Amino acid sequence: MKKITLLSLTVIFIASCKIKVDKNTDHKNFATNYVDPFIGTGGHGHTYPGATVPFGMLQVSPDNGISSWDWCSGYHYSDSIVSGFSHLHLSGTGIGDLADILFMPTNKKLDLTAKAASRDFLPYKSKYNHVNEKATPGSYQVFLEDPKINVELTSTQRTAYHKYTYNNNDVQSVVVDLGFAINWDKELKTSIKIEDANTISGYRYSTGWAKNQKVFFVAKFSKPITESIITADKKVVSGKSAEGENTALQLFFDSKNSKELRVKVALSSVSVENAKGNLDAESQSFEKTKADATLEWNKALSKITVETPIDSLKTIFYTALYHAQVAPVTYSDKNGQFRREDDKIITAKDYTAYSTLSLWDTFRAENPLLTILEPTKVSDLVNSMLAYYETKKILPVWTLYANETNTMTGYHSIPVIVDAYMKGIKGFDAEKAFEAMKATMMQDERGLNFYKKYGYIPYNLLDESVTITLEYAYDDWCVAQMAKALGKTADYEFFSKRAKAYEYLFDAKSGFMRGKSEDGKSWNEPFDPKHSNHREHTDYTEGNAWQHSWFVPHNVDNFISLHGGNDIFTKRLEQLFTESSEITGNNVSADISGLIGQYAHGNEPSHHIAYMFNHAKQPWRTQYWVRHILDTQYNTTANGLSGNEDCGQMSAWYVFSSMGLYPMNPASGEYEIGSPIFEKSTLNLPNGKTFVIEAENVSKQNFYIQSATLNGKAFNKTAISHQEMLNGGVLHFVMGAQPNKNWGLN
Repeated sequence: MKKITLLSLTVIFIASCKIKVDKNTDHKNFATNYVDPFIGTGGHGHTYPGATVPFGMLQVSPDNGISSWDWCSGYHYSDSIVSGFSHLHLSGTGIGDLADILFMPTNKKLDLTAKAASRDFLPYKSKYNHVNEKATPGSYQVFLEDPKINVELTSTQRTAYHKYTYNNNDVQSVVVDLGFAINWDKELKTSIKIEDANTISGYRYSTGWAKNQKVFFVAKFSKPITESIITADKKVVSGKSAEGENTALQLFFDSKNSKELRVKVALSSVSVENAKGNLDAESQSFEKTKADATLEWNKALSKITVETPIDSLKTIFYTALYHAQVAPVTYSDKNGQFRREDDKIITAKDYTAYSTLSLWDTFRAENPLLTILEPTKVSDLVNSMLAYYETKKILPVWTLYANETNTMTGYHSIPVIVDAYMKGIKGFDAEKAFEAMKATMMQDERGLNFYKKYGYIPYNLLDESVTITLEYAYDDWCVAQMAKALGKTADYEFFSKRAKAYEYLFDAKSGFMRGKSEDGKSWNEPFDPKHSNHREHTDYTEGNAWQHSWFVPHNVDNFISLHGGNDIFTKRLEQLFTESSEITGNNVSADISGLIGQYAHGNEPSHHIAYMFNHAKQPWRTQYWVRHILDTQYNTTANGLSGNEDCGQMSAWYVFSSMGLYPMNPASGEYEIGSPIFEKSTLNLPNGKTFVIEAENVSKQNFYIQSATLNGKAFNKTAISHQEMLNGGVLHFVMGAQPNKNWGLN
């Protein structure tokens, strides 16, 4: 895509100019130069290009105004219409929600009383062109062609900054539409109020994926309001405030003296008063905020540095590292308060509460990556999950704005907690965490009643039985590891036994995990391993038997034995990548994307599979397929992700794998060795040490490991522990064009 390439060059040039202003002359270390937030905004990536800071509360970004799967983030690169700029967005999910508190500048008086069945009828929408659009970490800019207004956005952790530049002598006006809703979101009750000459406030209650979402806001303008028009449920009302299901207002400002109008917006889940507390001080300027956001991102991105002569690889890597740090998002206010799903207001003491926990996706690599990048935030995440546990006495599945969405299978808050504890991240109550994990896996919701009764979930009693059983088995293994660490022997033995539930569903004849009936003998027939039926009358979640039959990351050696040994296992594993990519069925899951044979990199259940060759004494096949995935499933265009980004998981896979590592078993404290793509990767660890991964002679052809040393001593293993990394040092690989079939077998 020529336009996005030109855009990237422009972004790099602008960032370079900023470096000079900030007296940062080391251009190589300015990692933000290589980030392109438009990667993933096309195809099925579902990312947004707007402004945020690492793990920030706000994501101020453009909304096209279309309700469709590929517009789950509010924006898709194929579009050319913008409906406005709202303050909450999801990064790469498969379900659309948020897009709350929409602002849109305009240059004429509009009729806000007309009902808009679609964006085509929105009076304030505008055309735009990617040529006049820029995005860098922490900032976004677009020129609105219809009103001829330039929009610039940036953000701090809890305050969004807007800067609108109008034509000379044009009407300066802003629309705020609290009724704007896309995808699953629907407004229930809204309120808007003009507080003084420069300030408005209000709230928006909505339902959707998050059933009880309450957003309070305050906005301060750089100029006094000269005129206002307020509507409630599409009728103009008098006075300075309005309340209804759908409220909106249009504000006007004096165009003399300055073409610029600036707005600061802060949100809260608790109250308008808390939103005011979240609002940055008056003295903070747009330009200073934008520069600070860039520096904050540069600091976050510099925790890992990579060296390669290929700039496109740097762009993919640093954009991936960027996407891996936009979620989870800050949820608690400056005073620590936040709203729970049950409407109770609680205070996060000595931690920051986070939400947007896409745990089915992120437990695999995103959360393990955060144990390296942000261990303090990991303990905050655990405390956030434990605060949720207090609501229902069950750990969260997928929380959005502190609401349980119950989206996807398993309880993968459990491996996140265990991974943190086993890596020495202790900033939470371990006994309470174990209590929460045990209580979660011993309750009866979401098929656990069947799992406890039969040892697996019978296909005739619950859809997606195979996937759910395999994931519960893994969660059980994680509980067992925590029990062992805490000296709870009986619990360790109980959950270790249950963690073998996968054995019930393994069909040795076919090599697949299959649905089994409650009689313990009968398989679900007829059986087609390529068949997909999205989320209904199926044994597999968003996939088929080919993709879901490999999820035994906690006991790969036993899994290989079930197959009949290394030869049979590797033959079947190889076939996964070489089988035809046909997916059968009349309701195929759109999540099955990024196909290499039947391997589907565009969805998370496949992400660990290529690393399983390591356990079957064929690490060179791991090296081959990992490099193939790196080369084919990521690029520098808007279509640069082969599936939903899913709050950092798709990107975290690249961050790890491109360095030559991957947490195949996310709670094991070990990283499998793959095939490093960079000459040198340096992890600047939180303890002040560095861990360096070097790949001598690496190239497009030289992706096989010939030999390795760790701190100068021979290294002949296919995994390295988290603790070994924390100790610092140098892991040096010598790469070649032919496999060394003797390396890594010890």
